[in-house]
Amino acid sequence: MPGPYPPAVVPPQRSAPQRSAPQQPAQNPPPVDPYQQLPWVSDGTPTAEEFARRRLAKPAEPVATMGARAMVQKGTMGLLRLAPGKREQEYKQDVEMVRRNFGGLRQVTVVNPKGGAGKTVAVLLLAMTFGQKRGGYVLAWDNNETQGTLGMRAQQDFHARTVRDMMRDLHQFRGSHGRVGDLSQYVRAQGEGMFDVLASDESATAGEMLTASAFAEIREIVSRFYKLIFVDTGNNVRAQNWQAAMDATDQLVITMSARNDSAETAARMLDHLEQSGRQRLVRQAVSVVTMPPTRKDIDLPAIQRHFAARTRAVLLAPYEKLIDSGEPIRYGQLSNGTRDSWLKIAAAVAEGL
Repeated sequence: MPGPYPPAVVPPQRSAPQRSAPQQPAQNPPPVDPYQQLPWVSDGTPTAEEFARRRLAKPAEPVATMGARAMVQKGTMGLLRLAPGKREQEYKQDVEMVRRNFGGLRQVTVVNPKGGAGKTVAVLLLAMTFGQKRGGYVLAWDNNETQGTLGMRAQQDFHARTVRDMMRDLHQFRGSHGRVGDLSQYVRAQGEGMFDVLASDESATAGEMLTASAFAEIREIVSRFYKLIFVDTGNNVRAQNWQAAMDATDQLVITMSARNDSAETAARMLDHLEQSGRQRLVRQAVSVVTMPPTRKDIDLPAIQRHFAARTRAVLLAPYEKLIDSGEPIRYGQLSNGTRDSWLKIAAAVAEGL
């Protein structure tokens, strides 16, 4: 028996004539996605999104740009294309690590209560390396509670203002006030280093000690303009601003010279940090051992073993006569070995950020 007609074609009843009812206005059907039901969208055929993603997945063909392999390639006018050697591959990996996105403001704090342990030099060379390989928005801040030397080892600017001057004028930055141009009156641009320096009071007869609240307020202001802050610390672990710097730290860097007294002071400081509930900060720390002109009469293996057991990484910083001179440091005047070593240190620091 045949089925019923579709509603749209049912014939009219003939039993009795009927007056036709007034026609209702036709309703527009809801919009339909013309591609929604097409089989080639879901049957495994590539889509435009997959086509676009290939650019992210397809790496550029690696070609040597450094060393003997690059010279061979240049000598053959590009006819012989050689892949990068192991050293160049490691160099590029370190640069990529330094350039990675940290997802927000990060603070690196450099510590050792002993004077002459290389804290200021480490802050400058780390800031220089990140500034050179990553770009601006990098600040080196001398949080020394007494006379600091970061401003002395950095390049000079058109002014000699310090953090004390900034503290006096904090009202200019409270609330929504303060622009990066205003901040340039207090930080010292480092030119080719591609970073800025906020120096501590360089007077031996400085006034009041920096408090924890003063550190927090200054940090809140500079965090508006910088993505990466390297903090140089003083020698008093009980000072309020020292403790405040620890509380705000994302990555700890422990510096020491390759001497037992410098290393022992750093080890005792780690004891203090662990006893005060900062075990994770210690375990994730990077230890940097600065080498003397000669390795004679130093117990380097013992130092390396101790800090390798307590921190995430131990790296050596080679001796550099320019650094040892006490003069302002320029990145372009450093030896290739020093720049490469601090790039390796910077990559280890970046890995923890």
